[in-house]
Parts: sequence; C-alpha cells; structure tokens
Amino acid sequence: MEYKVRDEALLEDGLRSITWAEAHMPVMMAVRRDFEKRRPLKNLRLGACLHVTKETAVLVRTLVAGGAEVALCGSNPLSTQDDVAAALAKEGVQVYAWRGESNDEYYWCLERVAGRAPNITLDDGADLVSLIHTKLPRLAEEVIAGTEETTSGVIRLRAMTDSGALKYPIIAVNDAYTKYLFDNRYGTGQSTIDGILRATSLLLAGKNFVVCGYGWCGRGIANRARGMGSNVIVTEVDPLRALEAVMDGYRVMPIREAAKIGDIFVTATGDVGVVTSREMERMKDGAILANSGHFNIEVKVDELESISKSKRKVRPNVEEFTLKDGKKLYLLAEGRLVNLGAAEGHPCEVMMMSFANQALCAEYIAKNGRELEKKVYRVPEEIDRNIAQMALESAGVTIDILTEEQTKYLKSWESGT
Repeated sequence: MEYKVRDEALLEDGLRSITWAEAHMPVMMAVRRDFEKRRPLKNLRLGACLHVTKETAVLVRTLVAGGAEVALCGSNPLSTQDDVAAALAKEGVQVYAWRGESNDEYYWCLERVAGRAPNITLDDGADLVSLIHTKLPRLAEEVIAGTEETTSGVIRLRAMTDSGALKYPIIAVNDAYTKYLFDNRYGTGQSTIDGILRATSLLLAGKNFVVCGYGWCGRGIANRARGMGSNVIVTEVDPLRALEAVMDGYRVMPIREAAKIGDIFVTATGDVGVVTSREMERMKDGAILANSGHFNIEVKVDELESISKSKRKVRPNVEEFTLKDGKKLYLLAEGRLVNLGAAEGHPCEVMMMSFANQALCAEYIAKNGRELEKKVYRVPEEIDRNIAQMALESAGVTIDILTEEQTKYLKSWESGT
C-alpha cells in the first residue's frame, strides 16, 4: 500500500490520539456501527483532502468500515498531525500528508489522491476538486459526486457552478445546520482562541480584539474573545451582519479605524486582502495578526514582508516582523489557519457532527449521486435532523414531540383568531 508520512515511528502516539477522539465522538461511533453492518460504500474509492487530525481519522475509519477504499491528503500544509497520519497509513489508508509541506509537496500529495481515480471526493477548501477540473479533467468522469466541508470551498464551488465549469455534483456539508451552527461558531470560536493562546501565551483580558468578518466563524470568535475579557471590535462589509454585531454589543467600525487601536487581529471572511500593508502601517507596535479563514490570503503576508526590514521566529508559530520605522508586528502560523497551525483544530464533540454529515452524505451519493445535476446541493434535511437527534441522545437530552393535534394544526390554514 502506497503512502507518504513524516515518521512511521509515531504510530503508537497516533493510535492513542484517535482512541481519545473516538471516546468523545459518540455520533460518529454510532454511524460506524451502522456502516459496519450495511457496508453502504462497498467497492467505492473515496478521495479526501481534509485536515489530517485525530477527528478526521475517526471519519476515515468510519468510511473504511462502510466498505470504502480511502486515499487522504491534508488540506493545509500546517494542519497535519503527523502521529495520526502514521497511524492511518499503518491501517491501510493511502495517506499523503505531513506537517510543514512546501507548496510543491502539497500539490504532489493532492495529485496522488486524485490519481486514485476516486468515485467520491471529500474536500475542505475545494483544492482537490479544482485540481481534478484543471489538471486531470478526464478523472472527473470517474467521480459520481463530492462533498465540501468549509465556507471557502463552497464559495469556490458555487463560482464554478455559475460559470458552468463544475463537472460533477457537490453536497455542501458546510451549509448543514449541524455543521455551520456548531462547527463554525463553537468550533472555530474555541479553537481560534486556543491557537492564539498556545502561540503567544498572552493575556486576552483588556486587549482590543479585532474580528474581521461576522459570519458564523466570526460570531464564534467574537463571543469567545469577549468571554476571555477582551474588548471586541468587529469589521464588516455586509450591513446586515454589521447591524447584528452592533445589536450583539460589539463596536463596529472600518478596518482602517480598527487598525489604529487593535492589539490582536483575526480574519475570518473567506475573502482576499482583508488586512493589507495600508492597515499594517497604521497598527500599534506589538500588534498580533492571525487568520482563521481557510486560505492564507486574508492577511497579505507578502505586503507585510515588503514593508519590513527584517523578520525572525521568536516562538513556535510566531514570526516577528520589524517594519522600516522600527515598529514590530507579530504574525501567527504564517497567516494560515491559526486554530490548526498553532493548535489542534476543533474539539471532537463539534467535529463528530460535521463528519457525520460527511459520512452520511457519502452514503447518499453512493445511492443517489448519479441522479444529481452538476451543481452545489444542500445536505438533505433528513440527514441534518437525524444527526441533531443523535447528538442530543448522546448527550442524554430528550425533547418534546408534537401531538397529533399540533401536527394537524401546523399543516392547516383554516384556524385563525
């Protein structure tokens, strides 16, 4: 079995990490037990470009239990947990991932996964889909359909749909309620703060904490930063989201104004050029820059380098840039995902819902994918609600059930005042 990981000797550490994750992902374990009985993915090849973490390993094991042959690469050069990659490789998964890949190595790994001619793709950022479409278009004919994990990827895929470029259907796992209301908000909120604290070991209380973007990820980051005692400032381009941030009690202002007073800046927009040299030159000495968007395009690192006279690594995942006027700015995790570059990503309990969507959508594709049009779809409602119900049951929570009278009323229109 072909694979490429950093160090096979990390196997035992990886197995322990995966076991820990499995103990805290009961929904995924329930899906796995069901998959082991029914084998809904038998004889299918799955190509996955995901963050290679202990939680992802739980998903991969579940897909294998369902009968799939899985090839896996990382969806970010800094997000792979090398011990987990070693463990999966020894279990027969075709893994091509290690932390600290160069750009060329990253795409080499993508090409290895694409070269397995997957029937289903599982993507986080749409790099695998993009590679297949641009460099290996003949392989698109082998793909029944795919899934997409994150906001940035869904944006790309909808643009492909609008331009007529998409060659096979995609289910936007990111748009499931049991994904974005929990993964994006609670997962990104907690793990982003975790990454900043691990990288800097600084106090957040009392600092001006600037959150760029008030989507579900931005909401989560802002909420957790406020919980740590920070004075949170939100920057936005959408008037509805900006108004919501105001009503949630945050200060809202343009990024150029926030640049002058912020101590910590975190981008979470899914767009390019959010923090540029114009803002950097206005920042105070010692300001910290971090990104929680999927791609390292939100903080203009090349512009930071162009206005600096020197840079050096001062801590793991912290680079100090000395600007030409002597001011120092600090960049975390190379401007890549700080929650995965400087920490371990989202908590297990959040990822169990996101990855349950991935697994059940893979099964849905196996059954129905050939009937779908070449566009982006939402997760089927029955899958979304089933996962929510399983999550409640795993937490020991029960809820009310509509009576026959209530159900009938909701389906009628005759009764009024």
